[in-house]
Amino acid sequence: MSNLAALLEDSATRYPDRVAIVFPGQAGDTRLTYAQVNGAANQVANLLVSRGIQPGDKVALSCPNLPYFTIVYFGILKAGATVVPLNVLLKGREVAYHLADSDAKAYFCFQGTAELPIGAEGKAGFDQTDTCEHFFVITADPAAESPIEGAETMGRAMAQQPPTFDTVDTDDDDTAVILYTSGTTGQPKGAELRHRNMRDNALAGDVLFGADAEKPDTYLCVLPLFHSFGQTVIQNGAFAFGGTVVMLPRFEAGPALALMGKEEVTFFAGVPTMYWGLLGALAEADEGSVDVDRLARNLRVAAAGGSALPVEVHKDFEKKFGVTILEGYGLSETSPVASFSPNGQPVRVGSIGVPIPGVEIKLIRPESWDEIDWTPDAVGEIAIKGHNIMKGYYGRPDATDQAIQDGWFRSGDLGRRDEDGWYYIVDRSKDMIIRGGYNVYPREVEEVLMTHPDVSLAAVVGVPHESHGEEVKAFVILNPGATTTAEELVAWGKEEMAAYKYPREVAIVASLPMTATGKILKRELV
Repeated sequence: MSNLAALLEDSATRYPDRVAIVFPGQAGDTRLTYAQVNGAANQVANLLVSRGIQPGDKVALSCPNLPYFTIVYFGILKAGATVVPLNVLLKGREVAYHLADSDAKAYFCFQGTAELPIGAEGKAGFDQTDTCEHFFVITADPAAESPIEGAETMGRAMAQQPPTFDTVDTDDDDTAVILYTSGTTGQPKGAELRHRNMRDNALAGDVLFGADAEKPDTYLCVLPLFHSFGQTVIQNGAFAFGGTVVMLPRFEAGPALALMGKEEVTFFAGVPTMYWGLLGALAEADEGSVDVDRLARNLRVAAAGGSALPVEVHKDFEKKFGVTILEGYGLSETSPVASFSPNGQPVRVGSIGVPIPGVEIKLIRPESWDEIDWTPDAVGEIAIKGHNIMKGYYGRPDATDQAIQDGWFRSGDLGRRDEDGWYYIVDRSKDMIIRGGYNVYPREVEEVLMTHPDVSLAAVVGVPHESHGEEVKAFVILNPGATTTAEELVAWGKEEMAAYKYPREVAIVASLPMTATGKILKRELV
């Protein structure tokens, strides 16, 4: 079957009693087997069909890392419909935009909390649309009454639905998921990902990570499931090989470390700030409160992506946990994995590895589609071709034509390639600073700053300057107890970097703005 839901169904057939999802709760842990998850997803599919949802219809989903996300996700797919996962931080106006832009016919939305009223914002967005016909609020207690006036609860709506369903056999090129880009320029666009895009990326886990259904991994899910990284590498990757997904709705380093020990986690994937957070929590933990040796014995795979991993974080994590972080690269438009550090080969710190099987990468000129003249130091825009490339941006043929040509997708990221074909991210093309005619790559400056003994984390941006066009500015978080001043960091940078690179302005801050996926929001710093 080409339907992406086969990842769940195949594991439910082979390992019905194997634990698929673990969710820790105050009243005790929830542990769902593959048979239970599959049965609940069948009920969701039956519910959708009973409400007139047809194959190819779009169904939106707003839910944090809870078992409900996975159940609804696969239920939508089983019905032959397209999943439209939405960021749980969206406000009502933004929800309305996404529902209308995707032509969603139905919408599942978690009730949320007082601090994060997902349900209230979702209902407000739903009420502003004319095309979305059904709103289901997901309640923490499936039997509870609706906490939102005029909203039907998913629990009660699916209670009478049978736990069996004949999954719709979709075509490989049918759209399985529409993932919305962050919209750093203009309105967010929906990347249409085919069933084969998502399926093949998940099944690459055996080559990339050594995944083995006979020796299943336990995955800690701290990456948001509405994002491509968590969805493919954790949820779908685990289900493809009968693994167990341990869900944490929000990344907090201390609880994450505790869960890693309690559930004997063997697979951790995160963005660089999560690795930085784990190291910080470990440093602040009371002596003996965290069994690092046990964590290291269990942990088999540590994977990083989403943004560049600082070299110092890479080194410190390997020293503490005894596991080398494997770096990869991808985007929502590439399902997402496009390159990865080859499993079993020595890691090249700072590299995003080589193209995964079935994928090609080349470096092109930012102003055209022409390939650059290669040297080890030559920088070009990364272009990608292969089974992982999206169908296009939903309802935006012009934007699709600008992004894809002859099967090649241009990423907007600048990179270089060494003599052996390993790739390295230099920076986002839009983040590059042009100071007095010289190109300054923020990541390079950040890497140098993080070698300073007092610096814990750094983010570098370009700010307007009257004569130079842009000036280099660094926002820095210091290590606990550090007393270095901004002026001292400027002077130190002057000694360590070329005159056009070092930051003339440094701001010492307690925290940095981040997205729900843990990426630093540089546009807010600017």
